[in-house]
Amino acid sequence: MDLFHQPWELIPSHVRGKGGREIGRFRGDPAAVDCADGSECWVGAVNTVQAPPADQPYKGCSQVILPDGQVLYLFQAIAMAPQEVLGEKHIAQYGTGLGVLVKFLDAQVQYRLQCHPTRPWAKKMWNSDFGKEESWYIISTREDTREPAYILLGFKEGITPELWEKYYRKDDTAALENLCHKIPVKPGDAFFVGGGCPHAVGAGCLLIEVQEPSDLTLGARPFYAETIRDDDVPEDVFDRRLLGAYIYEGRSYADNLKKWASKKTCFRKGPWGEEIILIGPDHTQYFSVTRLSVHGEAAFYHTGYPQIAIVESGKGTLIWDGGSMEVSQAKELFFPVDIPNFRVVGDVDFVLSNPGGVSFS
Repeated sequence: MDLFHQPWELIPSHVRGKGGREIGRFRGDPAAVDCADGSECWVGAVNTVQAPPADQPYKGCSQVILPDGQVLYLFQAIAMAPQEVLGEKHIAQYGTGLGVLVKFLDAQVQYRLQCHPTRPWAKKMWNSDFGKEESWYIISTREDTREPAYILLGFKEGITPELWEKYYRKDDTAALENLCHKIPVKPGDAFFVGGGCPHAVGAGCLLIEVQEPSDLTLGARPFYAETIRDDDVPEDVFDRRLLGAYIYEGRSYADNLKKWASKKTCFRKGPWGEEIILIGPDHTQYFSVTRLSVHGEAAFYHTGYPQIAIVESGKGTLIWDGGSMEVSQAKELFFPVDIPNFRVVGDVDFVLSNPGGVSFS
């Protein structure tokens, strides 16, 4: 059996955070409820959470069911034949890493205001090869939150490092949030979140997050780090790392949306449907995200790189030379780089995530 030239089924996971009801519903469980570790699910990952617990050394890493029935961590499956699974271009850029991390986020309550470092700041302060630029694609919103679904994203006009630090020192979360834009969201909206940009997923959002493969996260409150373990450094060093991670550029509401909201550019279409770039080179060189909507039969665009796929809605059949696979809403998939004559038949929508380097020309 040829394991390396056909799609692989990823195993749904839960990683951390209170929530998850909407992820469960999306996955087909109408009785799903929020739980203690259900808000954040890592779909496509070969990296772990920052500082994984001793009893869960691979926490965060995705598992996969291979076509022969083997259940492995994705990094183990890739290691069986990295050239065949990833391709030469990918390995030249990322080695056997994915170069991208894909998640579900389901905010029962608002996430804490935070930012992520740029690559240069991450390298300087944590010796990390990756920062944590990320993107959000809204799948659905809750109807039972106190207010309509929203995000916090980007500084308002008038921001200065001194003003931000003033409220940071006071632990005044409300004041810090008021320095950021509050943006109402609806299903289908997409946003880029640059390194150094303050942000928080608001209550009621179910989204797909695509990002650099890093877990570097800095909260806005004093001495709070969600995933970075900096307890062994002096407070002044911690403050410098955190406060220096922000890029203090304020914008009007309209200009902020122009900066961070997706333009949703269509790069191919036909009687079969269309594929839209949600996040692409206009925003970042580190990853890209497309939405493929098929009503009939369509070939998958050959990127020259592996992909992480999530079926957003509908049903279809994946077909390739030598096999086929039925897929439906919420199916999580890994596509090796070279699947011969790879296409889909049906009425189905995919969100496809790519590492940096993919060209859509």
